[in-house]
Amino acid sequence: MKIDVPSRDAVTELYIGLMSGTSLDGVDAVLADFGTYPPKLIANQYLPYPQELRAQLLALQNAGTNEMHNAAIVGNVLTHLYTQAIADLLEKAGVHSISVRAIGCHGQTIRHNPQDGYTLQLCNPALLAELSGISVVADFRSRDVAAGGQGAPLVPAFHNAVFRSPTIHRIILNVGGIANVTSLKPGCSTFGFDTGPGNMLLDAWVQRHTGQAFDDGGRWAASGHLIPRLLDSLLAHPFFALAPPKSCGREQFNIDWLMANLSGGESEQDVQATVLDLSATSIVSAIERWCGTPEELIICGGGARNATLIGRLSSFLPTTRVLTSDTLGYGTDWVEAMAFAWLARQALLGLPGSLPEVTGAKGARILGAIYPV
Repeated sequence: MKIDVPSRDAVTELYIGLMSGTSLDGVDAVLADFGTYPPKLIANQYLPYPQELRAQLLALQNAGTNEMHNAAIVGNVLTHLYTQAIADLLEKAGVHSISVRAIGCHGQTIRHNPQDGYTLQLCNPALLAELSGISVVADFRSRDVAAGGQGAPLVPAFHNAVFRSPTIHRIILNVGGIANVTSLKPGCSTFGFDTGPGNMLLDAWVQRHTGQAFDDGGRWAASGHLIPRLLDSLLAHPFFALAPPKSCGREQFNIDWLMANLSGGESEQDVQATVLDLSATSIVSAIERWCGTPEELIICGGGARNATLIGRLSSFLPTTRVLTSDTLGYGTDWVEAMAFAWLARQALLGLPGSLPEVTGAKGARILGAIYPV
């Protein structure tokens, strides 16, 4: 494909967003045009993590020998993967890198401890700017944490910018490794928080027992039966009782925690069915308790492809229209990456990217550190 090379002085509103979430499956990359409203998704690209990289990232979730060195090396490996995703994305779109204003790179979270004053996402943004030839905005969460916030979730500000309706109470539900909600109620401030596990435990359990990366369509969970005692035990986790603002990650919800709640002898499929119900129940309980019943529930993230999970959510919210973000013009896999492209633009414009009503920070802040070319 022939790519026209524009002048460096040409003004564009093209931004790239990179997202790699707690599911540890790979990199989502989007090219977005913010010269229109709503912003236009021009192209998207996905690169899966190699198994070795995924294992290294999982190992870094816990303290280990020489972990600072290991984290720096893995951060460089990730950055080369991000660079490849960007190259593939631009080739697909027929766009030269000189046309892109900036890359918004979330990085890969390996620790999220806002209660201790830090959150850590791996990447090497200086190297990414050097390799891509494009300015990079990264480390979005730290400024909010420094201002007393959770540093998460950050996507509600983007949801507010593109999904708010003047007449319909919408809740945007992102089901990644962790699930989070954004309440967009007409006449009310935007509100959002993490609800608990989304796909994380489902993926971990199915990988352990079938070798599959995820439960395709939730069919394995659908073959099992709910274990009420186990569900009650899982729902007793203190996180679910906390009032927002709140955020969570692998620190709270991981395979070891799940195993500690098993009595032994449970059917593998029944555990999967119960873990799916944990995700659905915790999501709906949080919505009803803190947001009120919405007219529309708009689902994005990998969980939007889990038909069994969608069915459970629909059954728990019989008066709510349960839809996916495709109905609003954005594919379910690309909303988060779009959000970080938007956050990069906010940073370059000197505009806040956070919502203190969501994170609990002392005020709105401009998020991200800029690495110019």
